[in-house]
Amino acid sequence: MASLTGRRVLVVEDETLVAMLVEDTLADAGVVVLGPVATVAEALAMLEQDRPDLAVLDLNLAGETSEPVADALIRLEVPFVVASGYGAAGLPQRLAGIPVLAKPYAPEDLTAALAKLPVA
Repeated sequence: MASLTGRRVLVVEDETLVAMLVEDTLADAGVVVLGPVATVAEALAMLEQDRPDLAVLDLNLAGETSEPVADALIRLEVPFVVASGYGAAGLPQRLAGIPVLAKPYAPEDLTAALAKLPVA
């Protein structure tokens, strides 16, 4: 399993407490956290400024789909995991190959999922 130390990870999560937990978990793993951001607009703006190494993407942001962010990550060839309360069944067909973390998940599940991603 690859080390996450020094990796730059974009966190897209609209639930404040979850975002804080993710940020703390990743910081403890030595990750440079980009965000967290809570909207599609914020995530896309951040991607225009900075290319992360990896990303954690909540698919449902306060009722707004984050699929445009997923599309941008794919276009930029940034590996990512989707965090979703719906599990893999909630993914649109074109994202079927993306790893899914079913919410709620344990912090070690998040770091393990990110560590399994290919490094761009």
